Amino acid sequence: MVRVLVTGMSGVGKTTVLEELGRRGWLTVDTDYDGWVLADGRWDERRMDQLLADEPDVVVSGTVENQGRFYDRFEQVVLISAPVEVLIERVSTRTNNPYGRTAEEQAEIASYVETVEPLLRSGATVELDGRRPVAELADVIEELQR
Repeated sequence: MVRVLVTGMSGVGKTTVLEELGRRGWLTVDTDYDGWVLADGRWDERRMDQLLADEPDVVVSGTVENQGRFYDRFEQVVLISAPVEVLIERVSTRTNNPYGRTAEEQAEIASYVETVEPLLRSGATVELDGRRPVAELADVIEELQR
C-alpha cells in the first residue's frame, strides 16, 4: 500500500508524469481537474479523504497551494523540480494557458518559485530532476509503489 503525492511548481511536468503512470496502469488523480479544487482554492478534503480511504495505491498531484495540509496522508511525497529558467520556458510556451509570456509575469513566476519551492522541498521524501525524461521520472515513482 503506497500513496504517492507528486508536487512541484507549474511547468515541471507533474501532469505529464501522471499521464505516463496512468498509461502504465496506475490509478492517478490530477486535482487540477474534475472538481477537486473548491471555489476558495483548497482541495475538497472530504473527497480526498474518501479517495485515500478507498484506494491503497494511488498517485495524486495538482495545485501546490494547499498540499502541505495533506503530506502526512501519503507514504511518499515526490518533489519534481527544475531550474526556474526551465519552468518559465515551459509555462510561457503552453498553449492552454497564456500566462508567463511577459517579463512581468516571468518575474512573478521566479519570485513564486523562490518562495514556494523550499516549502515543498521541506516536506518531500524524494526529489527528482524535472529535466529528466518523463519515462525515467515515472520509473522512479513506480519503484516507490513496489
